[in-house]
Amino acid sequence: MSTAFLTIDLDAITANWRALDAMTAGETAAVVKADAYGLGAAKVARSLARAGARHFFVAVAEEGAALRDTLGSGPAIYVFSGHMPGDADMIGDMHLTPMINSLEQMIRHVESLPGHPFGIQLDSGMNRLGMEPGEWAALRDIALAQDPRLIMSHLACADESDHAMNPQQLATFREMTDGLDVPRSLANTGGILLDAAYHFDLARPGIGLYGGRPFAEARAVVTLDIPVIQCRDLAPGETVGYANGFTAPRETRIATVAAGYADGILRAMGPKTSLWAEDIPCPIAGRISMDLICVDITDLGHDPKSLQLLGPYQSIDTLADHADTIGYEILTSLGARYTRRYIGG
Repeated sequence: MSTAFLTIDLDAITANWRALDAMTAGETAAVVKADAYGLGAAKVARSLARAGARHFFVAVAEEGAALRDTLGSGPAIYVFSGHMPGDADMIGDMHLTPMINSLEQMIRHVESLPGHPFGIQLDSGMNRLGMEPGEWAALRDIALAQDPRLIMSHLACADESDHAMNPQQLATFREMTDGLDVPRSLANTGGILLDAAYHFDLARPGIGLYGGRPFAEARAVVTLDIPVIQCRDLAPGETVGYANGFTAPRETRIATVAAGYADGILRAMGPKTSLWAEDIPCPIAGRISMDLICVDITDLGHDPKSLQLLGPYQSIDTLADHADTIGYEILTSLGARYTRRYIGG
């Protein structure tokens, strides 16, 4: 078999959820949008539900419908995109809770699904989704009369604890919601770590569940082991890969492994990244190509059967730094060709 093995530790995910839940005074949800950040929403959500999670967030109604099939009738499933055209049957039949983002969505929801649960998303300064203060002021009494289940907003800079945007958004959210008898939600992973003032009634961790920043104490969740297809010797001056991206400075042993940018291993990370054989780093030699990566194993001293890209010596955030991106992109880029193995749960 030449496909790489992506191992996903469900016990680590639930441990991360429990650790974040212990930091909050209210309830703690789980964000499982984008197929649980690429790790498999069905298995991840079932494990989190067994750990005690009763609230889940997805991006779109289609994700919510699939999650309802997985979780059954118990947990609440909130849809960040709200109530979009054509969503009514899915929202109603699958008992989803759309987070209403505008007057237009509010009208659509109450006309097509009168009495069906909904939440409200407010814009406290991120300018991405939600009602701005003026729109909310005009609509608030009408919306509250429909008995919303939750009012939320989203922090833009919570991963930077000293950023001025954080207290600014907190103040705006309070101005828009203080005194209302509706559960509130503001904190993502970063918001949980900021301060209890951001927690309100329901926190919504996402990346922290999956081992990423800013939750520095998170347990690692994924390992990625890539099989070696072939090894070869290079004389000094010989080159490797497209555009002669690597020139051997000495007698060099090269291993070619079976993965590439088609598997979500971003080309930009190549110059700074090593693969690992236990605790020995083996640097990438030349460009990452579509299905193959060449690796300098000279200092390893033997030909390995596989090399590890993600694991105890290299995290999603390490790779993100090497590619000038974020851990979210590393996770959600992990490709469909990997053989996925789940442990724990």
